[in-house]
Amino acid sequence: MYHALIMAGGSGTRLWPLSRKDRPKQSLALVEERTMFQVTAYRLQPLIPLERVHVVTNAQMAAIFKTQVPDIPEANYIIEPSAKDNGPAVGLALTHIAYADPDATVAILTADHHIGKTAEFHMALQAAYEVAQDDYIVTLGIMPTYPSTGFGYIERGDAMEARHGLHVFHARRFTEKPKREVAETYLADGRHSWNSGMFIMKCRVGLREFQRQQPEFAAALARLEMTIGSPAYKDALQDAWDVAPKKSIDYAIMEGAERVAVIPVDIDWSDIGSWASLLDILPKDAQGNAFFGGQVLAIETSNTLVRTSDRFVAIMGLKDAVIVDTPDALLVCSLDRVADLKQIVERLRQERRDDLL
Repeated sequence: MYHALIMAGGSGTRLWPLSRKDRPKQSLALVEERTMFQVTAYRLQPLIPLERVHVVTNAQMAAIFKTQVPDIPEANYIIEPSAKDNGPAVGLALTHIAYADPDATVAILTADHHIGKTAEFHMALQAAYEVAQDDYIVTLGIMPTYPSTGFGYIERGDAMEARHGLHVFHARRFTEKPKREVAETYLADGRHSWNSGMFIMKCRVGLREFQRQQPEFAAALARLEMTIGSPAYKDALQDAWDVAPKKSIDYAIMEGAERVAVIPVDIDWSDIGSWASLLDILPKDAQGNAFFGGQVLAIETSNTLVRTSDRFVAIMGLKDAVIVDTPDALLVCSLDRVADLKQIVERLRQERRDDLL
């Protein structure tokens, strides 16, 4: 059967100070009235019912998400002991889903993506599920609109049979976050897509790639599968985590996978990984400003994002800026530095300001 897995374990430090460890960005309403996690889960309806939606996250976030989408079964929450990038999280989740449904094909998604074209997204998933039946790992590729150095790229190879009106290609090569001059050549050649981080595969195919490329971790997962539902599970999980590679799914299996296909899609996609990416998708005034959360008066201001709490905020003479006002912290940042917000978070961590993290 077809399943979906939502990866929802990230801390969202580049959306500080709104995103915190006790209220990560996935649990916040940033683009619409529903939270990002709710949007991600309900976006799958009716293609994938909630009883076949799985979530891999940590225990603290799981408690939040269970209140936001109560119809996802409790058994579908897969708890990772600690953060080790998303490669081990995917391996753990594939093991659990395959245990429950040995024939499962799963779409691996994240909780922080904006997708504006839901119907087109469903069509792409249907096509990808079908291609995956031939033991391919399928990725949805986003047509690049500028030479981004923040996304990975997928080079398309030979064409495969089209599905649901969508072109399908063999994936020739993955390139992770290239330099600008390389990204410019990728944009110009028309053969590359952005790596969306959305992958569709049979669980057993994905686990086979872990066996081939991360054998020690895969062996631990195989032992763990035999303990699911038993008192021995906790120790088996820790044993698996002790040998888990701290790698993204791209580095753990995707770059070396044997059978990979890519479907280029136009689904109005954005990775909400920073205040700049959020500004791109929020409704804006004639000067390119986006305001949300409360009252803002802007004079001679352009291309600026302001998020307020309860206070009235007035700004004048600003350009390309981000202002985020919360009850206990205020961020004022140049738009071209929002990718570096982790420096602020790290400084707060060094100064042991846990109250602000």
